Amino acid sequence: MFLMATGAIGPGFITQTTTFTAELGAAFAFAILVSILVDIALQLNVWRVVGLSGLRAHELGNRVLPGLGWFLSLLIVVGGFVFNIGNVAGAGLGTDAMMGLDPEVGATVSAAIAIGIFLSKAAGVALDRIVVVLGLLMIVMTAYVAVISDPPVGEALRNVVLPEEIGFLAITTLIGGTVGGYITYAGAHRLLDAGITGRENLGEITRGSVTGIIITGVMRVLLFLAVLGVVAGGVTLAEGNPAASAFESAAGEVGLRLFGVILWAAAITSVIGASYTSVSFLTTSATAPRTRNLLTVGFIVLTTVLFLVIGAPPADLLVFAGAFNGLILPIGIVVVLWVALRRNDLMGGYAYPRWLVGLGLLAWLVSLYLAYKSLSAVSTIWE
Repeated sequence: MFLMATGAIGPGFITQTTTFTAELGAAFAFAILVSILVDIALQLNVWRVVGLSGLRAHELGNRVLPGLGWFLSLLIVVGGFVFNIGNVAGAGLGTDAMMGLDPEVGATVSAAIAIGIFLSKAAGVALDRIVVVLGLLMIVMTAYVAVISDPPVGEALRNVVLPEEIGFLAITTLIGGTVGGYITYAGAHRLLDAGITGRENLGEITRGSVTGIIITGVMRVLLFLAVLGVVAGGVTLAEGNPAASAFESAAGEVGLRLFGVILWAAAITSVIGASYTSVSFLTTSATAPRTRNLLTVGFIVLTTVLFLVIGAPPADLLVFAGAFNGLILPIGIVVVLWVALRRNDLMGGYAYPRWLVGLGLLAWLVSLYLAYKSLSAVSTIWE
C-alpha cells in the first residue's frame, strides 16, 4: 500500500496540489474528498480482482481478449518511461533545494540509491521498508509545515460539505494523478510478488487497497493545508516553483530545506514505483524475481541516462505521456469489471459483490472523462 501511495506522491502530485490550492482556496477541500471516494471505488475493484485471480493486470487482459493485455502493457511502459525521466529530474531538484547539490549529480546519486535497492539480495524487503520510511517522512514534514502556516481549518472543513466552488478539472486531475497510469497497479502487483493472493487473503487485500488511498489522501490534505495557510495570508506564490515558495513563505529557510527533502522523497519513491510497475507489465507471474529486478535496474539506468542527455522531458512529451496514462484507466477498469462479472472462473468461483461492480462502473465513467481530457490535450498540440 505504501508502494502505491508513494508512487502517487511524486513531483507532479506536489505541483498539482499547490496549484489547485492557490486557485480554489478552501474550496479545494471538496475536490479532495470527492477524488478520494472515487479513488477508493476504483482501487477496491482493481486490487480485489488482481488479488483473487493471482494474475497481473495484463495477464487478465490477455485472458479477456488476446493481445489486450500487451496493449495495456505498451501504454503503461511508454507512459511510465517518460514520466520516470521527470521523476529522476525531480529527485535532482529535491537535492538542490535540500542541500544545494547540482541537480544532475543529485539525480544520479538518487538513481544509484534506487538501483541499489533492486540489486540487494533482499530486494523485496528493502523495497517495502524504504517506501514506508520515506512515505512517513514526507507526511511528518508536511504536517509540521501545515501547523506552522496556520491555515483556516474551519473554513476548509465547511467547504468539504458546502463548497464555495466545485473544481471539476481539479477532481478529474487528482483522480488521474492518484490511480491513473501505472499507480493503482503498483501495490496490486507487489501483493502478487509477496504471495498475498486468493480468497483467504481477501481481507488483507481489501484493507490494503483502501489504506493506500487514505495514505495518499492524508498527504494531499496536509499539503493542501500547508499551502492554504500561506495563500490565505495574502502571499502570491512564485509561478516557476509554487510549492517551494509556499514552504519558504511558511517556514523561511527551514521550510525551503524541508521542501527539498519532501520533493526528493516523493521523486525517488516515484522512480522506484514507476520502474517496478512498468517492468511488472513486461513480465509474468512465472518470471524469476532476480530477472525482474535486473530489468528494473535497466529501466532506471536508461531513464537516468536520458535525463542527463536531454534534461527533464519537454512539456509536449509529458502531455503525450499523460494521454497514454489517461487511456490506461478506462481500459484497465473494463478488464477488471469484465472479469468480475463474467470470468469468476479466474477468481476460483468467487461470487463478486454487485454493489462493488456498480461503484466500479460509476468510477469507470469518470475514467472515460479523464481519457477524453487527455486526448483533447494531445489534439491541441497537434493543431
